[in-house]
This record gives sequence, structure tokens and C-alpha cells, in this order.
Amino acid sequence: MSEPLWTAHEIAEATGGKVTQDFSATGVSIDSRSIEPGDLFVALTGARDGHEFVVQTNDKGAAGALVSKPVAVPAVLVEDTFRGLERLGEAARLRAPQTRRGAVTGSVGKTSVTRAVEAGLRLAGKAHASVKSYNNHIGVPLTLARMPRDTERAVFEVGMNHANEIVPLSRMIRPHAVAITTVGPVHLENFADGEAGVARAKAEIFAGLEPEGVAVLNADNPWFGLLSEEARKAGASIWSFGSHEGVTAQLTGFDVHAGGATVSVNLRGEAISFPILQTGVHWGPNSLCVLLMLEALGVSREIALAALATFEPIEGRGAEKTVRIEGGAFTLVDESYNANPVSMQAALKTLGARKVAGRRIVVLTDMLELGEGSARFHAELAAPLDAAKVDLVFLAGVHMKSLWEALPPTRRGGYAEVSETLTPLLAAEIAPGDVVMVKGSNGSRAGVVARALAALDLEGQG
Repeated sequence: MSEPLWTAHEIAEATGGKVTQDFSATGVSIDSRSIEPGDLFVALTGARDGHEFVVQTNDKGAAGALVSKPVAVPAVLVEDTFRGLERLGEAARLRAPQTRRGAVTGSVGKTSVTRAVEAGLRLAGKAHASVKSYNNHIGVPLTLARMPRDTERAVFEVGMNHANEIVPLSRMIRPHAVAITTVGPVHLENFADGEAGVARAKAEIFAGLEPEGVAVLNADNPWFGLLSEEARKAGASIWSFGSHEGVTAQLTGFDVHAGGATVSVNLRGEAISFPILQTGVHWGPNSLCVLLMLEALGVSREIALAALATFEPIEGRGAEKTVRIEGGAFTLVDESYNANPVSMQAALKTLGARKVAGRRIVVLTDMLELGEGSARFHAELAAPLDAAKVDLVFLAGVHMKSLWEALPPTRRGGYAEVSETLTPLLAAEIAPGDVVMVKGSNGSRAGVVARALAALDLEGQG
């Protein structure tokens, strides 16, 4: 029988709590809906009080609970369950001193890069990583608390909406290597000084960096100078990637072909090329970021390249689906998980570079949290849409009205205030051979459109 992730007495020691009844847990969960047999259920208090679901999780097979109120199930009683979760995460890190830890942040691409780094870590040995986008003040300690004691390498995604959110997370992780994929105009409404504030907030990732740690930075980003300076203050070695000479990893080519691309790079003076399953142009720099992070975490280049060669696009982040309709099929490109001006332009550039049998059709929903410049950021997408030779544009959301007004009438496919209304318009318009890309912020429900278009598949309907 495998060693438990946590015993009740280990949890009590880590959190300063009291064991009410002994148990051993094989996992940690904060969500009663997805509890697995053997999990420790952490009863957090928020919009709903987790204590209301303790008995329910016990019925589903939870081993025990971390609570701040007496309950009628095996538990560890603490003063504050959120602080208890943080302490459990810190204890998980301290009991695994052999673990090489990496942390990834950035305005665009942090989830995809984290997943690709994870793929390399798993090929290399016993690995651990964030699931989904568990990258905030709850997700990071939860991910740490789930880390097995024999983990060799781990990677954590770290996100933020405001200043001073990343500092405590970085200090909790204590990474040996960090990556900032890029800095762009996201969450601007929360920063009085705009993008500069975003850059400084991302630089908080250096706060917990271990001595002689590595900072992997995007040299093509306008904020590279600021980030490099902050990294040096933290004592980091800077490994850079980008398109210009003088960087650690220089992108020299990105050739798209059916089902993927070939990336060419000058890596520390050595010219290499390797295949990936991605077609997005942003996967040129992303691949270099992944390579450098894996090197910093002690993974061989051979394993790193093998991981990149088999890493598939993530749902909502460029995954493609052939949707069979009357008379043939169209290609659905699902970019619906999130959007900001940087990722929008990258996705459109990718769409423009691909060969299509039919038309290029784009469905866009609102980009959120852009502050006072929102109307301008949306309207400015007219130029990259034109450069990508997009035939028809369908838009949803109050902010996208600014783009609708900036489009020539020949490019206007349809506009609606809510995304769901677009589906029948699209279903009537799409023809065999078309490539349809759906992109928008998660909160503006672009995913609803992507799922509805995927459901048009005649084969899936049997």
C-alpha cells in the first residue's frame, strides 16, 4: 500500500490544529463537488461555508476534514481553515527539500507554458504541477499541499489581478527557477500606472526565488529591462529568449505545416530545430521559454524536446476540431479560454498565416479588465483582422461594439450583446472548408459559442 499524502497527526503538526479522530488522506480538495475517496476536505469559508458540506464529503468517501468548527466526521480542528491550508502547503514544501521547483507567470501563455513544462517534468521523473489554472491565493497553497513527499520536480502557475498578490505566493513556493512569459495590457483597470504597474506586479515572482535561482525572461517584451533589473536585485541569473542576437535562446525560424510547426533556435550558440504540435506563432517564443525552464529544473534537452514534440494544444487555447456539416466540414479553432490585446493579435497573426480552403471566420467576445482604454483596445483589432485577411467577423459584447463600428461593412458577419445569440447566425453562415476561430475572455462566455459550434458536428449527433 502506498504511503498516504497526509496523516491526521501530520496535518495537525503542520497547521497547529487538533485531531478529533485519526485518519489518513491520499489527496486534498476544497470542492465538495469533485471530492475523491481518500481526500482531505478543507472547509473554506467564502460565498458558501464549506462546513455545510463536510458530512456530504464524508458520504462521498473523504478521509477527513480540516475545519474550524466541531463536526461529526474525522477531522483536524484549526482556528482558520484558509491559514491552515497555507501552512499545509508550506509544510509540504519543507518536507520535500529535494524538489526542484519552478514558477510561471505572465500576461499571456502562463497556463500553456506551465502545462508544457509539466510534460517535460513528468517524462524526467516524479513530478507535480498545478491543475487547471489554480494560480491564486487559494490555488497555490492547495497545489503545494497536494505535492507528494517524494516529488523530484514541480512547476506552479502564478497569477494576479492586483499588485502585491504574487509576493506571498512566490515566498510560499520558494522557486529555484521562474519564468515571465510576457507582460501586456491586462487587468489595466486595477493599475493606476497602467502597463508599468502590471510589469512590476509580475516582477513580484522574484520575491521568493531561492539563492542562485534562474529567471527566464522574454527579451522581445518592452518591459524586459525593468524585469531584468528586478531579477538581478533578487540575485537571479537571467536566461533570456527572443528573436534578437545576444539572448540565451534566439528564435531563428517558425515554419507551420499540417498539424504543427518546426521551431528553429540558436540555443547558447548551437543551432537546433525541433517539431511541435502547435501552430500558433506565439509557440515560437513559448517553446524557448519551456526549454529554458526545463533546463533550469534539471531536465535534459533530449527529454525537453521529446515533451515539446508530443504536447498537444489545450482546450480553449488553440485546440482544433474538424466539425462535419452538410456537404463537408469546417475547422474550429478554440481560443475561447481567455483574451487580451496581446493574445488576440497573436491568434489573428496565426490565422492569417495558415492556408485555408474556404474562408477565415473570426468570432470574438469582449476582452475584460482593460480600464479606460477598453474601447480603443477593441477598435484597434480592426488592423490585425485586416492583416490576417479575415473574411467575416462575428462579435459579441458591449465592448466589442467599438470594433464592430471600426470594421468595414464587407467584413461584418454579425453582432450581438450576448454571445449565445451568435450561434444561429454562425450556423447559417459557415460552409465546408471554412476555418472558424473563437476567442474572448472567459468571463464574456466565448466558450459557450465554441461548444455550440462543436455540437454542430453531424457525426457526433449520430
